[in-house]
Amino acid sequence: MGRTLEDSVAALPEERRERVEARFRELKEEVESLQELRQLAGKAQADVASALNIKQPSVSKIEKQSDMYLSTLRSYVEAIGGTLELTVKLPCRPTLTIHQLGGAVPVAAKPARQNRGRRDADR
Repeated sequence: MGRTLEDSVAALPEERRERVEARFRELKEEVESLQELRQLAGKAQADVASALNIKQPSVSKIEKQSDMYLSTLRSYVEAIGGTLELTVKLPCRPTLTIHQLGGAVPVAAKPARQNRGRRDADR
């Protein structure tokens, strides 16, 4: 008869077993999908739909998307009671958090553009 996973882990040296268990705890804290995230939050698709002011099938569609706007993801996360944080990991740098996308740096106001036809008429 074969050995169980528990038997194999128990047979490992203490240091290795601690690393395996630490990695297991890390992986257990991750989620694989928006659906799983919603379920962890204790919300039904109908709850999310109501919070987003959309119909339930639209929530199902969002959960199946592999690519979406960050604004859609933010709204979804907020609808289940969470907060979306965007982090960036660069080589040889600590993890960075982006607090705002687009428009983060105020752009100097451009002078009002005059109507060309009107300017020509004034000459």
